[in-house]
Amino acid sequence: MYRVTLRFRGFCAFGSFWLGVVLLQLLRAKLATAGGLPCALRQYANGAVCVCNVTYCDTLEFTEPTELGSFVLASSSSGGLRFALAEGNFSRTIKQRQVREGDTTITLDPLRRFQKVEGFGGAFTGAVSHNLARLNPALRDSLYKAYYSKTQGIGYRFMRVPIGGCDFDLEPWAYNELPANDVSLSNFTLLDERDLVKVSQIKQLMNVTNNGDIRLIGAAWSPPPWMKSNNDWTGASRLKPEYYQTWADYHVRYLELMRAAGLNFWAISTGNEPLNGVIGFLFIHFMSLGWTAPDQGRWVGQHLGPALKNSPVSDVKLFGCDDQRYTFPWWFKLMDQGHPNATSYLDGLAVHWYWDGVAPAALLDQTAALYPNKWIFNTEASLGDKPLQQHRPILGSWERAESYILYVMQDLQHSVHGWIDWNLLLDEQGGPNYANNFVESAVIVNATSQEEAYKQPIFYGLGHFSRFILPGSVRLDVRSSSKDVVVVAFERMDKRTVIVFYNKANWKLTVRLEDKRYGSVRVRVPAKSVHTLLYL
Repeated sequence: MYRVTLRFRGFCAFGSFWLGVVLLQLLRAKLATAGGLPCALRQYANGAVCVCNVTYCDTLEFTEPTELGSFVLASSSSGGLRFALAEGNFSRTIKQRQVREGDTTITLDPLRRFQKVEGFGGAFTGAVSHNLARLNPALRDSLYKAYYSKTQGIGYRFMRVPIGGCDFDLEPWAYNELPANDVSLSNFTLLDERDLVKVSQIKQLMNVTNNGDIRLIGAAWSPPPWMKSNNDWTGASRLKPEYYQTWADYHVRYLELMRAAGLNFWAISTGNEPLNGVIGFLFIHFMSLGWTAPDQGRWVGQHLGPALKNSPVSDVKLFGCDDQRYTFPWWFKLMDQGHPNATSYLDGLAVHWYWDGVAPAALLDQTAALYPNKWIFNTEASLGDKPLQQHRPILGSWERAESYILYVMQDLQHSVHGWIDWNLLLDEQGGPNYANNFVESAVIVNATSQEEAYKQPIFYGLGHFSRFILPGSVRLDVRSSSKDVVVVAFERMDKRTVIVFYNKANWKLTVRLEDKRYGSVRVRVPAKSVHTLLYL
């Protein structure tokens, strides 16, 4: 067992009891105060949120370990911890008698290495833009920092942006809705006012967070109805073959106009959830475009791929599918049946999480084995979409945070290189949304006062990954001796190691972390709690 000397940052008063529990078993603990503003906790019927307003918002600030054997430990729990931080230094002396029966052991093998992670992020939809525009500017800037600051927030890297409208908008819309049958897209020469607002907001976000490394990923939900077989925003549809090239040109035009406005996109996808217009239209009533995989392969191989590569925005990456896990890997095989060069144009493969419960994670590994040189990104996730779920945010729900934490871990354990949440923030209803497709979000804004926002437990769950697992981190082999403790581990490019573990149990556990290079650390953790250990 290592000797440690610890320093703790301030944290919410509600979590004071649990902080002692978390670190009870660390030897010779010495309490002190570290940087960062603590959570302003507010209790609701289903749990607690952290309140941000025009003058105050909690931050995640800490000093990275600089000496071999030193660490930072961050902890959040259903009992009220929110990024409670401890710092310590390890000793190489291990006393065998302190390895006790009943401990859960986490064992790291730093020599077994897997995929490289590119980062985490969220979506900047029309609903997000609308909610942000209504907020007090000081609160808006605080929320920008909460997500995208590398020094005060959770350090997001990616931002998914709809090309035209999506379900989280005030109404369905696309560029060049009129004139119809216009293959030259003569009315698509300027950005729509809605996109101009987004451009201004995203530039402000980059400015206040001092983060110029944000990677934008675009995705279209639907073309203007005249390009579609059903001449409608939703329902069973196909892209009319005579508009295959026009739809490809539409994507290039959008990227060029965005670049001219000062936003350079890192990637686009082949379109959001193509099966929504094939089978999903029976229960999906928002913008969509139906594709079969062979038809999408023909479009990519003959039109979109060449149009993108031969354009001034040829550096923009292309992700395929952008649909549920059950489409992997057969979708890409069928794309190549539609056109033999289809997947050669793809830099990455995009997956959504909504039906992960019925599609095994092994499908991701199979896909990675078949396409070893392509990224796999989870590009959309949210809760409240299923028939038996509450179709709205649940303030303070740790149960929903747990779902996020465990599914992010599952994806990372199975070949995923990047993970992007759905709406960055929504109102109390889970919108606005013209299709009444209300869902959960990691941040909820008070649309009435416009001067308060609520960081859900989901926000902290995601932050345990995004702030610590930096771009370029390589997943390491790590094992837990108990099914109650789920764990992932990474080595960062700066050679620091990150271990994220979650206690699923409804009771306290003692967890011993073992690293062949250093020895072990023993911690007592509360029920339903997530922890990130960062060490050098």
